Amino acid sequence: MGTRTFGPGPHRLLCNGRAVGACAVADTARSRRKGLLGTDEVEGALWLTRCPSVHMVGMRYPIDVAVLDKEGTVLRVATLRPWVGMTRPRRRAAVTVEAAAGALASWGVEPGDRLAVERG
Repeated sequence: MGTRTFGPGPHRLLCNGRAVGACAVADTARSRRKGLLGTDEVEGALWLTRCPSVHMVGMRYPIDVAVLDKEGTVLRVATLRPWVGMTRPRRRAAVTVEAAAGALASWGVEPGDRLAVERG
């Protein structure tokens, strides 16, 4: 059984207008519910619309998450561990972006930055 990789998506993730990586968008209830479950790694990022918080139940690997408001401003950045990690719902939170552990730091994503998706 091989490694199941999520991504890369067809879009680009932008940080303050600068492209930082490939991005897929989960914009249906079904795609948000599935997220990265059933994968062994993620390449690029997953943008989860209408998703103010995430949990790590059933995940196999650590991930970075950025919690955004509806304008795309980063409210929180964290690395979550499988089975035990989660983000708590935050007032103003609207979107969660998931990426491989260490990716957000390597892309320079910090609270206060503006993230967006450039459709490909």
